[in-house]
Formats: sequence, C-alpha cells, structure tokens
Amino acid sequence: MLDVSVQHRVGAFTLDVDLQTASGVTAVFGPSGAGKTTLARCVAGLTRPDTGRIAVDGRVVFDGDTDLPPHRRDIGYVFQEARLFPHLSVRANLMYGARRDMDPTDVANMLGIADLLDRRPGGLSGGEGARVAIGRALLRQPKLLIMDEPLAALDARRRETILPWLERLRGAGVPILYISHAIEEVARLADTLVLLREGRVVRAGPLTEILSDPEAAALMGPSQAGAVLEGDVIEVADGLAAIRTPAGVLHVAGVTGGRVRIRIRAEDVIVATQEPQGLSALNTLPAVIEAVQAGQGPGVMLRLQAGDGVLLARLTRRSFDRLGLGVGQKVWAVLKTSGVARSDVGGGS
Repeated sequence: MLDVSVQHRVGAFTLDVDLQTASGVTAVFGPSGAGKTTLARCVAGLTRPDTGRIAVDGRVVFDGDTDLPPHRRDIGYVFQEARLFPHLSVRANLMYGARRDMDPTDVANMLGIADLLDRRPGGLSGGEGARVAIGRALLRQPKLLIMDEPLAALDARRRETILPWLERLRGAGVPILYISHAIEEVARLADTLVLLREGRVVRAGPLTEILSDPEAAALMGPSQAGAVLEGDVIEVADGLAAIRTPAGVLHVAGVTGGRVRIRIRAEDVIVATQEPQGLSALNTLPAVIEAVQAGQGPGVMLRLQAGDGVLLARLTRRSFDRLGLGVGQKVWAVLKTSGVARSDVGGGS
C-alpha cells in the first residue's frame, strides 16, 4: 500500500529511507530524533523530500515529476495534538474535509463518541478529543492513515483508555502508518514493525518476528525487549484468565475473554535449568534456548522456543555463566502472573 524511497537533509540530519509496507498497521519505531515524524511528513506532503519517490496504493504522489499537495494525496493525518476547531461542534469537526453526503454515525459509534456529537471541543477530555481527531481523519476516506504519536500528549491513564479504540482500527480496512517511540503501543497495535535509527531503516518485518529476535532487541534497547504472543481465553477464575497461546497456557490478570495479544517483557522472564518446584509463580513453560545475544553491558538476551511460540529472556552474564547455559539447552521459563502489566495486554487480531 505504501512505497517510499526518499532522501531529505535537515541540517546535520539526513533521512534516507527505502520502505515498502502492506495492509494493516505498520509501526515506525525509534528514539527521538530517529526521523519518524520527518518520514511521516514527507509521505503526507507536509515536507518535500530532496529526492526520491512516494507511491500510495500504487499512485505516485511524489517523484522527480510529481509533487501532489497534501489534500490530493488521499491521506488522513492524526497529529500528537487533536487540533480541533474550538468554535465547531464535534459533529462539525468530524465532517471537516469529508464529503457533504457522508454520515459520521458509523465512525462515531466505532470510536465511542456518538453521544458527544453536539458538544464543543472545550468540554472534551484528552482521550475524547483524540478520538474525534481520528474520526475526522477516517471520514476523509483516506487510502492511508498516518498517526504521528497520537497518544504522546496523553497521560498513562488516558492512553490506556484510548488504546482499545485504536485496536478496533485494525479491522477498519484502512492501512495505517503508526509513528511511535512507545513499544507497548506498537506491540498491541502493529502487524508490521519498522525500526528507524538515525534516519535509516535498520530492520523491517512482521511484528512478532522482530520482537522475538535478540539482535533486534539489542537495537531497540534491552529495557524495550519483549516477545508478543496471541491466544484465546479458555477460563476465568479468581480474577485470573487462562490463555491458550502457542507457547502454552498463561495465567494473566485483568482479562475477561476473547482473543488477546500479550507482550512478555524479557526482563520479567526467569530461566531455570530444572522444572521449578514450590514456586508461587503460575506460569512455568518448558523451552529450548535457540539463540544467545550478548550485550555491551552485563546482560545477555536469550531467544527461547516454547512450544510453537517464542519468548525472550534477559539475564545477567554472571547468571548465564553460572548456569552453564548454551544454544540447544532445555530450560524452563518462569513468568510471574503480576509480571504482565495491563498495558501489555490488548485485543488479538
């Protein structure tokens, strides 16, 4: 759906990106200054690249001969701030830029803002305003929706409130380019992950593959590392959901039912060489060490094959050596139920 090959220099920084994305949600992840917003603005037509080519849904919007203005690119853009018109109602804000015969009802229902249509932006919460901005972009019926750090201006509570609404967009049929430096958002929303550093793509591919790759984890930073599993809730008892995943059954708090996506942080996985006995931890999975990635510091990242799923575990070099661990060794992965944060559990695809 999106084909980008552009170069653009801003002072000492150079964006040099060659990227092709498919349908679904493609997340561009990287630290501040990596060039994420510059890339988004180039695609949207808000910044003109020095050279290159951009095509959306097979239609060239920029190359040596073409430079379509933003309003002719069929792209919806959601900024960090909602940027709503204070003098217009929510309904009028939603319809701004849409065809006059459009009915905002379906989009408003999908985003949970149908009861806000007659209100003014000044009376909305941050999360409500963000949803109105998303609805406005969708009602333009774009070929591509760019979301540039749409939750960055919200506090943690409001981010957690709006994430389920963003998960609904995965099934809305509009390809999304999602810009973020928050890995918990990326892990819950994306189908494809692009790692951007210093203006260049260093890795790109299916989300689950990249997040379970120790080498990619090293690029992202060890504190960000964590594999993603999807599964189905098979039972809920005592406030805990039993979720059948490719790695085995996991017990997680705060889940009520359906299909879910879980991010398991590498730093929350403990590795044992023998089946644990007498532990309070409910989640113990047999696994095999598939790969080892040594870090520049005292840490070591392990890729664990658990059933048909993959986990990452972050250990100290001292623990790794003391246990005599190595590739091909059978181990047990131990995960505390409380180790899965609520922000790391979302709706599955």
